[in-house]
Formats: sequence, structure tokens, C-alpha cells
Amino acid sequence: MYSDFLLIQKVKNGNEEAGEWLVKKYYASIYQYCFLHVRNRDYAEDLTQDTFVRFFEALGQYKNYGKTKSYLYCIAGNIIKNYYKKKKELLIEEFPEIPENNVHDMETRLDIEQAVDHLPEELKETAILFFFQELKQREIADLLNINVSLVKYRISRAKKILSECLEVKSK
Repeated sequence: MYSDFLLIQKVKNGNEEAGEWLVKKYYASIYQYCFLHVRNRDYAEDLTQDTFVRFFEALGQYKNYGKTKSYLYCIAGNIIKNYYKKKKELLIEEFPEIPENNVHDMETRLDIEQAVDHLPEELKETAILFFFQELKQREIADLLNINVSLVKYRISRAKKILSECLEVKSK
């Protein structure tokens, strides 16, 4: 498979198949990121599609420095923020399909997702990127335009709050 740089150059030269490869490569990650924010499959799919539409619209100005995934997360984050600005009513929670058939694992996953929902916004964003999207601390720092030390602090703080929240639920 081609590098992101080559795929982007091909897309800029009109190769639609290269665009499809980029979407296939990052769709699942961006979808999960959106879903973890809105908890609704249909909305998450719409937000994911909007992310890729905006990415391809901005491709003419995009400078590829090997950070295509981070750029997509940045676009998705802005789309999610705009979504919440427009949507003031509460969303009906819809949880993702969990591959494990074990009811205990499913309950634990749901407890974790609900606990993450109650984190302060800056901790929630960092926790989603670190725990669910498995980004490195440096990538999160670059994406959020903050220092790595602040990312480490937020992750540590999120872990503490989540463990306290989950401890209370298990009692």
C-alpha cells in the first residue's frame, strides 16, 4: 500500500481510487472517534462522512507532513464541536456492538463509556484519544496544541476520576 503522501499526491492529480484508499485506511478510526462523542451510529456516520468531505475539499491547501491521521482527527473534532453547538437537546445513547459475548465484559465496557461521558471536556477529549483511539501522548499534544506534560497530567487525572467512578459503581 502507498504512503499517505503518495496517496494524497495521486488524489490531487485526480486519482479517485487513491482517495478511496485513504478513506478505507482511516474510516474506522474516525468513525469510532465520532461515535465516542455522540453515542449514536447514524450521527457518527454523518460526522465521519463530513470529516472526509472537508478533508478532500481542503486537500489543495493541505501540506502533508506525515500527519494525515492527526489532521483528520482535528477536522472531526471541529465538526463534533459544531454539531454540539447546533444540537442543544440530549442525544439518545446507543452503544456500539461489543464483539465479546461475555455479559460482564459488556457491562464493564458500558460502565467505562458512561464514566468517560462524565469527565470534564478537556479530560474527556484526551481520554478518548488516548484510551480508545490509542494515540501516543505526543500525537495528542500536537493535535490539541498543548504540551506533552499537560497531556500526561490530563491522562493521569482522567485515570484517577475514572477509577473512583468505577469503584463506586462496583460497590
